[in-house]
Amino acid sequence: MDRAENAPMSNAQRLRAILAGSAGNLIEWYDFYIYAFTALYFSSAFFPKGDPLVQIMATSGIFAVGFLIRPIGGWYFGRLADRHGRQRAMVVSVLMMGCGAALIAVLPTYDQVGLAAPALLLLARMIQGFSTGGQYGTAATYLSEIAGKGHRGFWSSFQYVTLVGGQLLATVVVLAMQHGLGEAAMKAYGWRIGFALGAGGAGLILVLRRFMLETGKAGQGKAGAGSLRELLTVHLRPFLLVVALTAGGSLSFYTFTTYMQKYLVLTVGMTKPDATLLMLGVLVVFMILQPIMGAVSDRIGRRNNILVFSALATVATFPIFTALAHVDVHGPRGSLPAGLLVLAGLLINSFYTSVSGVFKAEMFPVHVRALGVGLAYGLGNALFGGTAENVALALKSTGHESGFYWYVTVLCAVALVAALMLKDTRRNDPLG
Repeated sequence: MDRAENAPMSNAQRLRAILAGSAGNLIEWYDFYIYAFTALYFSSAFFPKGDPLVQIMATSGIFAVGFLIRPIGGWYFGRLADRHGRQRAMVVSVLMMGCGAALIAVLPTYDQVGLAAPALLLLARMIQGFSTGGQYGTAATYLSEIAGKGHRGFWSSFQYVTLVGGQLLATVVVLAMQHGLGEAAMKAYGWRIGFALGAGGAGLILVLRRFMLETGKAGQGKAGAGSLRELLTVHLRPFLLVVALTAGGSLSFYTFTTYMQKYLVLTVGMTKPDATLLMLGVLVVFMILQPIMGAVSDRIGRRNNILVFSALATVATFPIFTALAHVDVHGPRGSLPAGLLVLAGLLINSFYTSVSGVFKAEMFPVHVRALGVGLAYGLGNALFGGTAENVALALKSTGHESGFYWYVTVLCAVALVAALMLKDTRRNDPLG
């Protein structure tokens, strides 16, 4: 098959390759999430002055556009990875993400150039969304293929270790700037620093790529490699299952991570720094949970992991959000109850996120694997994950915030139905 399968690979080589691929993923997702975590500060810079909620909704709308462009990135980079190699696709996508971050770091404001400011912000987010659509599928495929048989769940879980690590790094940067610069400086220029750091970090992928061992070579010369037509005809059933599972899984994930910080401020009543600090703590625990749950999947099977997630998310999402809305964060116990509730939601999500890449990769043959994973993920995210904030904020603005809790619940129920249709791969490893 490919180099990783033809030649014996030492544990040291495998570890270096996984860390290199994961580092690129961390850089990619830091760049993506620094937008979400600084939106509360720069939303007023790109839109006319008025209701802060409206400004945040507009900024979140552009955030959602970054998701809507993902399917195109998933198609382009998936095709590139299946035909010309996973490494090339990953490197190009990370560098593209860095270009988007660099553009945001130097954008003029609405007061300076008028409507050109939000238009340029939209362009930068489209570049980043296109990039992210490619990074997920290629990284998921690469890490799943290079992981050793019997330990794929554990090693491939490092995709979400670094994905969450990117969120965590963005949170640390924002927290440091909040305490070091203060509210006024954060709104004036501090948010730009976060994007500049991300742009510089993207260049590190050029150094790390020499540690990546190419995978998927067996599929590159096959007829139909990276073919959209073959994917949507021969492999339509697994494609649709991945879209359905991504819809519920990604919606729940983004609800409890990127949207949660805004929810804690706008609904629960926490200050911005306190909400950032709380998310920092729970994300650390969430990141540690990934390899643990990945190892669990190596024992009980990926299908059972997904079943546990979708069942628990279906029954627990509404109670968790309802309880959060009534937490007294200014009481004697402070934000501890809120932190435990958010952590409960993330614990449920970890059953999904830890195997998100590998279970999708296991559903497609090698010659359309990156395309199948990337495009299906991109569609599920574009329609549901990326629009989570917009749906939540729109319902909140009309006084029906609890409708969002039911929305997440229903999509998780759809994921549960799809999970019941998955095959158990414990006895027959589809990746060889």
